[in-house]
Amino acid sequence: MKAIKDRRSIRKYKDESVSRTDIEIILKAGMLAPSAKNRQPWKYYVYSGNEKDKLLDCMENGLVRERDGDRLLPNSQNGLPDAFNTLRIMREAPILIIIENTNGVSPYSEIDADIRVAEICDSLSIGASVQNILLTATELGYGTLWIANTCFAYNELVNYIDIKGQLAGAISLGVPNEMPNPRPRKQFEDIVVYRE
Repeated sequence: MKAIKDRRSIRKYKDESVSRTDIEIILKAGMLAPSAKNRQPWKYYVYSGNEKDKLLDCMENGLVRERDGDRLLPNSQNGLPDAFNTLRIMREAPILIIIENTNGVSPYSEIDADIRVAEICDSLSIGASVQNILLTATELGYGTLWIANTCFAYNELVNYIDIKGQLAGAISLGVPNEMPNPRPRKQFEDIVVYRE
């Protein structure tokens, strides 16, 4: 419970490395998550140093494309300033973990209802895996940010990384250089319904 209460979305990182041993502990925790039909649909790509810089240059190209008019998400343009800020955060963090749903397909693909239900189940599984990663990182003294703003540069990132499945998002990881206050939460009685 302590890691659950202490976890924060970290947007400022110290210029300190994360050991390969700690990265492996964190990712192995992700592998222990429950998954629908035990499909374990997660794959993680760990980027640092120059390789991370090249990946984020590619993401920036996608954000600029989206901003300048060739829009894949025309109704989500109000999220672009935040996506550019997230890119800045990703550049500051020493480690970036890209998450692939190995069973998924591009959000721009037409799929039938059966595949959509399987995709929802796999997305829930990946969410459980990511939560394990975030909590384990917190327990080890690291900060993380769960990132969905990769959606604005989806095609650029998928092509650059050579992902065959679905780009599910990313996690920045590093030694935190901030400790934000807890974010407000909805009231328990507003979100829990007992039916007896």
